[in-house]
Amino acid sequence: MKLPPSVLCSIAILIAPISKTLHAPLWSKGILLAGGAILGMALWLRHDNQTSKLLILQFENQPAPSTFYISVYILIAVGAVMMLVGFLGCYGAIQESQCLLGTFFFFLVILFACEVAAALWGFMNKDTVSKELINFYDAAYIKAMDVSDTSSKDSASKVLNVFHNALDCCGKGNDTLLFQNVAASLCSENTRNKPEKDKSCHLKLISLFSDKLYLIGLAALAVAVIMVFEMIFTMVLCCGIRNSPGVY
Repeated sequence: MKLPPSVLCSIAILIAPISKTLHAPLWSKGILLAGGAILGMALWLRHDNQTSKLLILQFENQPAPSTFYISVYILIAVGAVMMLVGFLGCYGAIQESQCLLGTFFFFLVILFACEVAAALWGFMNKDTVSKELINFYDAAYIKAMDVSDTSSKDSASKVLNVFHNALDCCGKGNDTLLFQNVAASLCSENTRNKPEKDKSCHLKLISLFSDKLYLIGLAALAVAVIMVFEMIFTMVLCCGIRNSPGVY
């Protein structure tokens, strides 16, 4: 099917600035690449099989805590914005436009401030995600062991089974004799035979989210360093353009 000339012209207008960014200086592509890396990592965290199994659970009409997903959605938004800002910086560097580069620098400062604020919030609440899921697990654990109330026993056991299969754990550590009697229906034999510290779901939850938050922290630190260099190079280029003869 042949496209009308007006459509082809519109596509060419859209592609032209994008293709030009391929020839932008390497330093101006830093935020673009960092934004793509952040976006990719956030999408991986969102669709990670292990965490997805836990965070889609419901027990007694209460969904699993979504604090982790909220932080992931923020990362997705930040990654997308960084890619747009990076494109702006690349195009501004090619065109040697003080206006575009000044706008790029402004957005860099805003993103850097937001990242610092998010890092401080994450550091102060770094244990919140694992604690919320531990409480969610314990609520199901108590109901599954409650012999006086059998109405929600089956749903509680299903929740525990998902935790045990996803984390390869069994119980919360130092479990009661009652749990040990029903552990055969809730945990695999290999998991039951592990040492106590290796099969505790509490420890596995703490380790799972500590590793992921550590990865996010490293990525944020790397992006912050890139942002600082981007701001320096942007100011240097702006000053060079301003001092060059024939630039208006």
